[in-house]
Amino acid sequence: MVALNDIDWIPGPPTWQLDWPKIMADCPWLAELEATPQNPVHHGEGNVLIHTRMVTEALVGLANWRILPAPERAQLLIAALLHDIGKPATTQIEPDGRITSHGHARVGAAMARMHLWTNTGLGAPIALHDRERIVGLVRLHGLPIWFLDKPDLEWAILSASLVARLDHVALLAEADARGRTCADQAELLARIDLFRGWCAERECLHTAFAFAADHGRVCYCRKRQSDPGYAPYDDTWGDITILSGIPGSGKDTWLNSQPSSAPVIALDAIRAEHAIDPQDPQGPVIQIARERARELLRRKQPFVWNATNLMRRIRDPLIEMCLDYGARVRIVYVDATITDALARNQRRTAPVPEHVIWQLAAKTEPPDQREAHVTTWVEM
Repeated sequence: MVALNDIDWIPGPPTWQLDWPKIMADCPWLAELEATPQNPVHHGEGNVLIHTRMVTEALVGLANWRILPAPERAQLLIAALLHDIGKPATTQIEPDGRITSHGHARVGAAMARMHLWTNTGLGAPIALHDRERIVGLVRLHGLPIWFLDKPDLEWAILSASLVARLDHVALLAEADARGRTCADQAELLARIDLFRGWCAERECLHTAFAFAADHGRVCYCRKRQSDPGYAPYDDTWGDITILSGIPGSGKDTWLNSQPSSAPVIALDAIRAEHAIDPQDPQGPVIQIARERARELLRRKQPFVWNATNLMRRIRDPLIEMCLDYGARVRIVYVDATITDALARNQRRTAPVPEHVIWQLAAKTEPPDQREAHVTTWVEM
């Protein structure tokens, strides 16, 4: 696993010089950006690789970037290199000739995660917290430009502050605006300044918005209440622990290290109990697990839900069910390099097919503070 401090092309004083031959050699995924065109109205500089180089050079030239601690400079620089990685997959030429890349930030965030989780990004995986800070920047890099268009502006900004530092998001957006040739650059920079001011007024520019309590944060982020300053009466009765992680990440190892004697609802155990193959339709497994969960929730009995739970759309119905019954929810995301997970998986008596683990990894969305009362990341 590579530490950000070990990357030798991250520029520093006194020259702040980028070593582009070294960057291109260490980041081979950059090469595919050269074949991807952009809308000349917004990107008169040319293809995505030209734009990416201009953005990175612009970032390195910003005084507010240079004064950051070295790890934060590295996170932002890598995010600048990755910020448009999703454009090759999303770029289309419309019937009227316009070039669009709708959704490239969302697609790019998933691609960035896989690059940084494996050996394909910087030559070796990087640590979970650094990886997800970079992914958050890639996902949100357009927010300072478009935040005024959000239907619920306040919710969009306050919830985003739980995912990434918004002053860093603004720095990346500023570099993105300066690293292009367009007629509306001054307007883009004005929007970014407005974004900074809006976030500063709500005290979420440099840190996450400070909710009065974790129950209020969950209710607001999950849109169960509309006022971020309101602290609802917390009548939750106990913790439900939801495990998350790819097969082989170490969920069972972590669980066995805990002193809790709470019952465990394990999807693998249900599959074994009912002779259901993991590659068969999983509806019956989920149905059995949810009914067992409801029974425990009706009794106000804390329990552990042990499954991969890799995507938010999979976790959300389970979390909502627990909240409906008045429980507190704790998510524990267990992370490992994919190489380590594959090796552990092979030592199982019934290993998951390797290609399935890769497919699950590509879909992974680690949980964050918007989802539950407590979200814990564990590296195994």
